[in-house]
Amino acid sequence: MTDAAAQVEAAKKALAEAEAALAAATAAAAAARPAVVEPVETPSVADKTSSTDGPLTADEVASIRAGYAFDGPALEMGALVNGGPLPDVPVRIPIAMVNRHGLVAGATGTGKTKTLQVLAEQLSANGVPVFAADIKGDLSGIASPGEANDKLLERTRSIGQDWKAIASPTEYYTLGGQGIGVPIRATVSSFGPLLLSKVLGLNPTQESSLGLVFHYADQAGLPLVDLSDLRAVLQWLVSDEGKPELKSLGGLSGATAGVILRELISFADQGADVFFGEPEIDTALFLRTNDQGKGIVSLLEIPGVQDKPALFSTFLMWLLADLFNDLPEVGDIDKPKLVFFFDEAHLLFNGASKDFIDSITQTIRLIRSKGVGIFFVTQTPKDVPADVLAQIGSRVQHQLRAHTPDDAKALKATVSTYPTSGYDLKQVLTELAIGEAIITVMNEKGAPSPVAWTRLRAPQGSMAPTPADRMQATVDASPLYGTYGTVVDRDSAREILAVKMNAAAEADARREADKVAAAQAREAAKVKADYDRAVREIERSSKPKTTTRTTTRTTRQDDNPIGDFLGSRGGQTVVREVLRGIFSTLKRK
Repeated sequence: MTDAAAQVEAAKKALAEAEAALAAATAAAAAARPAVVEPVETPSVADKTSSTDGPLTADEVASIRAGYAFDGPALEMGALVNGGPLPDVPVRIPIAMVNRHGLVAGATGTGKTKTLQVLAEQLSANGVPVFAADIKGDLSGIASPGEANDKLLERTRSIGQDWKAIASPTEYYTLGGQGIGVPIRATVSSFGPLLLSKVLGLNPTQESSLGLVFHYADQAGLPLVDLSDLRAVLQWLVSDEGKPELKSLGGLSGATAGVILRELISFADQGADVFFGEPEIDTALFLRTNDQGKGIVSLLEIPGVQDKPALFSTFLMWLLADLFNDLPEVGDIDKPKLVFFFDEAHLLFNGASKDFIDSITQTIRLIRSKGVGIFFVTQTPKDVPADVLAQIGSRVQHQLRAHTPDDAKALKATVSTYPTSGYDLKQVLTELAIGEAIITVMNEKGAPSPVAWTRLRAPQGSMAPTPADRMQATVDASPLYGTYGTVVDRDSAREILAVKMNAAAEADARREADKVAAAQAREAAKVKADYDRAVREIERSSKPKTTTRTTTRTTRQDDNPIGDFLGSRGGQTVVREVLRGIFSTLKRK
C-alpha cells in the first residue's frame, strides 16, 4: 500500500470515528436535557363548564358577561346557564330601561308568575311603585316574607343569590268591590266617548253620535256616573219629550241610539257595569312610596276574569289613558315612575277590535315618555299583537311546548325573533327547566343584549298566596278603604231624567184628564139640553084646548097634564132614555 493510500484510509477511519463520537455526544446531550413541555392554560371552573359541558364557548360566555355589565342600577334576574349555572355571569335588566316595556312568556307551570314576583320585589326595593293584575291570586305572597328551606337555599347559592326573606309593601284592590281589596271605580263621564266607542266597537257615525250625547249631558248638567245613566240619556233623547233637545245640533237617529243601547247592554252583561260608579279612584295612588322609600305594590284582584275579558280590557284602557293624560312628559329618567304587570295578557286582546288594539299600541308607544313601563305576561308571544310586540325592550321567555302543529309553528316564529346566538334556540326553548328562561334586554345604549340562558332568582316573598284573612285585615286597616270602600249613589242623569219624565207623564195625564172632563161636561150639557127640550115639548103638547062655544066650554083645572104624560108609556120611555144618558155619563166620569 502506498503512503497516499494509507493516508486516505486513515482519514476515512478518523471521520467515521468522529461521526460516531458526535452521534454519541448528541444522544448523551438529549438524554441529559429536560423535556420541553408546551405551556397549557389551566381553565377556570367557569371555562371548563362553558367549553366542555355547555353549548357556549369561553369567548361567547365572556361576551355575555360583558353584555350584562351595566353601569347603572339593574334588576338581578339570575345567572347564566352553560351546562350548569355560572354565578360570576349575572343576567340583569337596567332599571332605566324598564320603561321600554317587557314580555314574560312561557307555557303553564314554567314559573312566569314567580318571575313577575322577582321583578316586582326588586322594583319596589329600588323605590319604583308597581301595579300588577293578579289574575290567579298567586302574586299576593309578595306581601308576606318567604320561608327558607334546604332546596331553596341550595338553588340560590348556586346562582350567587344572597337570599333573605323580605315582604314588600302592598295594597290590595278590586274592580267594583268584587273580591278582597279597595274598590276601583270610574265614572262614565271620565271614561269619555272616544274610549267607550272603541271598547264598544262603534263605527265612526255611532262614535260621533255618542260624542253628541256626552256633550248634551255636560251642557244639561246630567252627570254620567254609571252605564244606566248613559242608557237613560239615550232613551230620553229619542223620546217625544227629549227629541227637541238636540234639534239645533242635528238630532240623534233612533236607529243609531238603538245600536248603542244594545252594545251597552251587552257590555254590562260581560261584567263591565261593576267598574263604573262613584267614588272614582285617583290613579295617583298607584304612584306612591312608603316611609322607607320603597315602591308600594298595588295588586288588583280580578276573580273570574276569564269570563269577563271586557271588564279587564276596559279597566286597562281607562287606567293607561288616565295616567297618560295626568302625567307630565319626563323623557329618559334614571328609574320609572310606575311599572305595570298584566298577567294573562291574552285575555286583553282576545276578540278585541282593531280600534282597541290601535289605541293600546299608541298608548304603549307614547306612555314610556311619561315614565311608565308595561310588562305583559302570557303563554306565547303570539298572544300579543305584533304592533305591541314591536314596542317591547326586554324579553323573558320560559319554556315553550311544541306538542301540536300550531305549537311548532309558534315556536319557529318565536325563534326567528331573537338575535343570533350560540344556542340552538329551537331545541333550548323546549328543554328549559322550571325557573329558567331565555333572556334578552335593551341595554343602556338602547341596543339588544346577548341572548342568555338564565337560571332565575327565587322570590324573597312567600311563593304561596297570602291568607285571605290577612289580606282582609290589610284592607280594613288601609285609610283608602274609608274613602273608596262604600259606593256613593247620588242623583245622576238617570234620577234627574226620571223626575223629568215623571213630570212630563203627570202633565200628560192632567191634560188627558182635562180633555176627558171637558168631553164629559159637554156630554152632560147636551143631555140636559135634550131633557129640557123634551120637557118643553111635553108642556106644549099638554096645554088645554079652547073652543068658541061658550055653552059647552069645559075646563079641567084639577088635572096634571105633565104627570099624566110622564105616567104614560111614551112618557116613561122618554124619561128612561134621559136618565140613562145622565147616569151613564156620570158613571164614566
